[in-house]
Order: sequence, then structure tokens, then C-alpha cells
Amino acid sequence: MLKIFKYLKTKDWIMIGISVALIVLQVWLEIKMPEFTKNLSESLSDSSITTSILWQNGGPMIACAAASMIAAIICGYFVSRVAADFAKTLRAELFDKITNFSNKEINRFSTPSLITRTTNDVVQLQMFIAMGMQLLIKAPVTAIWGICKVSASHIEWSIAVIITVVVIVCMVSLIVGLCYPKFKKIQKLTDDLNEVTRESISGVRVIRAYNADEYQSKKFEKVNKDVTKTHYFTAKTMGFMTPIMTMCMSGLSLAIYWIAAILINGISQDQITAEVNPRKILIGQMTEFSQYALLIVGAFMMLIMIFVVLPRTMVSAKRINEVLDTKESITYPSVDPKTDKIGEIEYKNVSFSYSDSSEPCIENISFKIKRGETFAIIGATGSGKSTIVNLLPRFFDATSGEVLLDGENIQNYSKATLQKKISIAPQKAALFKGDIKSNITYGFDEEVSDDDPRIARAIEISQSDFVGDLEKSIHAEVAQGGTNFSGGQKQRLSIARAIFKDSEVVIFDDTFSALDYKTDMLVRKEIKENLTGTTVIIIAQRIGTIKNADQIMVLDKGKIVGLGKHEDLIENCEVYKEIALSQLSKEEL
Repeated sequence: MLKIFKYLKTKDWIMIGISVALIVLQVWLEIKMPEFTKNLSESLSDSSITTSILWQNGGPMIACAAASMIAAIICGYFVSRVAADFAKTLRAELFDKITNFSNKEINRFSTPSLITRTTNDVVQLQMFIAMGMQLLIKAPVTAIWGICKVSASHIEWSIAVIITVVVIVCMVSLIVGLCYPKFKKIQKLTDDLNEVTRESISGVRVIRAYNADEYQSKKFEKVNKDVTKTHYFTAKTMGFMTPIMTMCMSGLSLAIYWIAAILINGISQDQITAEVNPRKILIGQMTEFSQYALLIVGAFMMLIMIFVVLPRTMVSAKRINEVLDTKESITYPSVDPKTDKIGEIEYKNVSFSYSDSSEPCIENISFKIKRGETFAIIGATGSGKSTIVNLLPRFFDATSGEVLLDGENIQNYSKATLQKKISIAPQKAALFKGDIKSNITYGFDEEVSDDDPRIARAIEISQSDFVGDLEKSIHAEVAQGGTNFSGGQKQRLSIARAIFKDSEVVIFDDTFSALDYKTDMLVRKEIKENLTGTTVIIIAQRIGTIKNADQIMVLDKGKIVGLGKHEDLIENCEVYKEIALSQLSKEEL
């Protein structure tokens, strides 16, 4: 857990140092007050108390209490600042790390788990610093200081305190030992709860369409019951702490007074003189010791409060460290190779298999695309079409073989350069909250004006003419996920974004499937006329979408079974012919 604190900044450590000094000051002020109580008790025991004595001892007590309160307020402010800044830093580190993860790392942790780690686990650490740090420092300082103060008192009282502390430590150790495994389980169950909730919300239309409300509710209910049951166990077990602590503190107070009564009764009248009254001294010591004893036990109570929070915090810290310490499977060099080629792509004996699968998704894939060509990929579902194009922007790295871009292995390019050379319009259009302009120009470093001709060009090529009909045009609001647009509109905006980037290579990963045949034809016509010199890769299921491509690659079970133009494949590739005849008649072909 200590490893996580390396993300504290210098100013945080300075504020922690100030907080520690203020906590020590608080303890010193609290330790001083029993001395004044002792003097007052001695004066009361022989009826010699006066207003002057009351103010001599009561005044400093009030001053100590007031100073302790002020120190606590200032300390609380600094600790809260440290906790909030630390949480902010952790969230930023986690977000940066996750956004640089490849699909392999994302799949390893799962999206719901990463969300939980970025939110719930960070909050656990923030709460621990805000509340626990003060207690973690104050408790041992108070306990040690208090024990030093009482060590010179009667051994009987010291034994009573030791017994009380031992009982408390044993009971707390037992309770924490029972709860720690459950705290680990709670965080995993929270991941599961997030997963089921996310699944239900994202698939709400399908759930309603299939009248599966009850089925989905049962799935949620099962996970929810597991979370509740685990929380109930930890709460019930931790609930024993309060009565145990109350019983120990009450028992200690009773023991102190009982021992004092025995000691006072043991003082004979002969021992009392005008100068020295042992009973008076003993009463004062008893009052002083009672306060010290309560401070010591209170310190252990504070430690117990930490132990209530600490197990879950340790689990959260471990989960956060797992993400932050994960080595990215895909790394990038800082220096780019020199090349005079533009938009050329070549795959050399490329094979790929997912980490949890022994079977390769694609095997011995080899082909070459020249600059300005339109290259199409077609095949049955699961034949490896998307896997092939996902290797080009390095969403995954090939298991074997080489992927070349402009004559150089893509692994030799820096991340910024590779991303600049390639743009993608994915199968599932992803729009972000903002407006249409910010979505079309997404990820573009330069400031783009409203009348920039590149925006109008991207809208025209993608057939997003509906933008002009909107009241605010390119400044029309886009809801999160683009939920205020139809599937076809979202897809066209996604195409516009890929075109606006003006990259060497543009990939359309089954992008045209959401478009009607007419719009599909018009978009492809505009791309052909306006993106001359740009290498275009199209993944599609429709023969009509790809039949005019310069090259068509046919996949079957991860292997190339055909490569050439439409006319050649109709004659020579049985798989392509079957796909074509399933969509078009012989006359249409």
C-alpha cells in the first residue's frame, strides 16, 4: 500500500509535515490538561479550593482546549487538501494509463473493473487520507506519550490499563481477521455489480424488445444480494467493536476507582499530617490517571477506527497499483524512421491470436496496397476482417509476421506519427458529448474556425447534408454517444471525422452497413473523386459496396482464399461467388 504514496507531490508532503506538527501540538495540549485537573481535584478533596485556584488551573485548561481545537481545524484543512489533490492525481494517472492501454490490457481488466478502480477505489484512498491519516499519527503519539506519563503511577493502575489494551487488541485482531477477506471480495463484487448494471442500461432496448425484464432483474438481484450479504457480514462483525470498546472503557474506569478506593482505605490516620495528606495526593493522582487512561484507550479506539477502514483501503490501493504498474504490451519509439513513401501498406506472413485463445484468428496473411488504391476486404462473420485492420493502427500487435506502412514496420513509428498517418471510421460510430464541429474535428491539434473549408468538404463527402438543416448547423448539440441522432446520421458523422483528418490511410470498418444503398453509393463516389492519393481500406458485407475496388481480398476462417478484382473473383473464387450470389442475381452480377 505504501507504494501508492509515491504519487503524492512535494506540496502534499509539505502539508503533511505541517499536519504532523499540528497533531503533535494537539496531543501535547491534551496531555497537559490532566495536570490541571489533578491540582483542582487535590484542592477539592480538602475543601481548600478558591476562585484564584480555579482560575489558575481552569484558565490554562480552557486555553489548551481552545488551542487544540484551532490546531485540529487547521490540520483538518491541510489533510483534506492533501486527500483531494491525491485523489485528483490518482484519477489523472489512471485515466492516462487506461487511455494508453491496448485492447489486450482493456480486456484483461474489463471495462467495469477499470471504472470501479478509477472511481470507487480512489474514493476509498481519499477517505483514508482525509480521516485515517490524522488518526494514524495521533493514536500512537497519544498512546506512547500517555503511557510514559502513567508509568510512574501505581503499578495496579498500570496493570489495569495493560489488561484493557490487550483485550482490545485481541478482539480487534480477531474482528479484522474475519473481515479482511470480505473487504477484498466486496471490491470484486462491486465490479460485477457495475458490469451487470452497465449491461442492462446499454442493452435496455433489447431487454424490452424481448420482454426480458424479469430475467435481467434476476441477474442484477443475484449480484446485488451477494454485495448486500457481504456488506451485512462486515457491518455486523464490525458492529461488535463499539460495545466491546464501551465495555472496556467503562470497566477500566471502574477498575481505577476500585483500586483507588482500596489504596485510600489502606492509608492509616497516622500517615496523615498537616504538611502531607496521602489521601489528597492519591485522589489527585486518581483523577489524573483516569484522564490519561481514557486518552490511552481512546488512542487505541482511534487505531481501531483505522483498522475498520484500512483493510478495504489496502485492497483498493492494490487494485489501483495493478493498473498503474501494468506494463503496456504495445510500446512506441520516440524517433520516426525516414521514408519517402506515402500510403503504401504491406502485410508479410502475418498471423494473430488472442492471448486467451490457442487458435489463430488470422494465419499467414500477405498482401500489398499501393498509394491511392481502394482495397476491400470481405468474408463471413468471424473470418478475421476487423482483426486485420486492427493490426494497422496497433490496437493489437501481430503474433508473427510484419505489418509495413510506407515501407517501414509499424512498430518503428512513434505513436503520434502512426496515429497521424491513419484514420478510422469504426463499425460502431462513437460520438462524444459536445457539438457536431467538435466531433468532426475531434483529436485535431490546431484550432479550426467555423468557416474552415475542410469541415464543409468532410460533410459533403460523407453526405451529412442533414447538418445544414439543423438550427445551429455545425454547433448543434451532440448528446453522449450521439443518442440524439439516428444510426445512419451517427455513421455519416463518423465518416466525416475520418475524412477531415486527411490521413494517408483511411479505414472504413464495415462503416457503410448503417447506410442505405443510395447513400452508400454517393459516399463511395465522393470518396473516389475527392480522396485521390489517399489509400482507402473498406471492410464490407455488401458486394455492391466493394465491387469497384482496385483489389478485393476474400477471407475464410482467417485465411486468404481470394485476392483480385471483382470480375476475376467471380470466375476464380468459390467463396466470393457464393457471397455474391446470396446478395445479387446472376444478371445483376
